[in-house]
Amino acid sequence: MKIVFSLDEISAVSKMILAQNPKKVILFYGEMGTGKTTLIKALAKSLGVSDATSSPTFSLVNEYQTDDDNSIFHFDVYRLKSESEAYDMGIEEYLYSGHWCFIEWAEKIPTLIPNEHSVIRIKALSKEERELEFL
Repeated sequence: MKIVFSLDEISAVSKMILAQNPKKVILFYGEMGTGKTTLIKALAKSLGVSDATSSPTFSLVNEYQTDDDNSIFHFDVYRLKSESEAYDMGIEEYLYSGHWCFIEWAEKIPTLIPNEHSVIRIKALSKEERELEFL
């Protein structure tokens, strides 16, 4: 699936992605500022998270609870210096938990990613318009 959308359509885009039955581990690729975190916030909301969501840039992982008490894990591994840092923080337990795992900057931890995953690539076309590719 490949679509072009404006940022005010991100809620509808998140629902379109979920309708594609993605794997529970989703990798997000895109330049800094393309909207990866914004899309993850929209996905979390579409999955039933009513609390505030934010980027886990400094904590590496944020856990959100859905209204029906399921967990969603949001990773931002941009600041990792090596895969061993992710391994040491127990990332494999999260990735194989059966819960949703959204990972920004997954290229930093390539050998830790489960075989069963989906990929979303985001590219900024303009200040307000994005191109999304779901694989």
